[in-house]
Amino acid sequence: MYHRVNKNLYICSLKLEVIMKPLKEFTIPFVGLKIAKHHFEYNVEKEFFEYFEYEDFNDVNIAVDVELEKKTTLLELHFKISGWVNVNCDLTNEPYNQTIENEFDLVVNFGDEYNDEHIDILIIPHGTYEINIQQYIYELIILAVPLKRIHPGVEDGTLDSEILEKLEELSPKLKENKDKKEDIDPRWNTLKKLLTDK
Repeated sequence: MYHRVNKNLYICSLKLEVIMKPLKEFTIPFVGLKIAKHHFEYNVEKEFFEYFEYEDFNDVNIAVDVELEKKTTLLELHFKISGWVNVNCDLTNEPYNQTIENEFDLVVNFGDEYNDEHIDILIIPHGTYEINIQQYIYELIILAVPLKRIHPGVEDGTLDSEILEKLEELSPKLKENKDKKEDIDPRWNTLKKLLTDK
């Protein structure tokens, strides 16, 4: 139910709901499954993020493994992701493949109404026969990417980049710092000598 704070916000919310229809391949119809563990595998590529209108990744190749354990009164899901996302380096803007791995456990319970307030507990209404897991996969991948994205070539010195060369030119040199130390007023040195002579 939408709160009618203002008409435009309400209309935007409705439009968003129409755009964000669940992707069928990430919907698991659990009602027909036996009480046991079941495995689901997905390969997530760039198109998945285009659906969410997320544009930070140049390319994506991630394997998603989901283990769903159906019990008599609830469902337990274990998500595991591994692969890479192609992102731009924060220092040089050079694209590179960032390897990522992540895991997450979700408990799905049944209740009177839908509730996803808790991170690892989802309550769905009695009578629900399927669950869509796309949002959990999306968030799991986003959270696995480091906040600071640094090209491995920056760290090991193998990246040849104009931006890196410019940064090198503009960074203060150690030699300059030594010269500054030599330019210190000689009276300070005399004071230091007095302190150390005690």
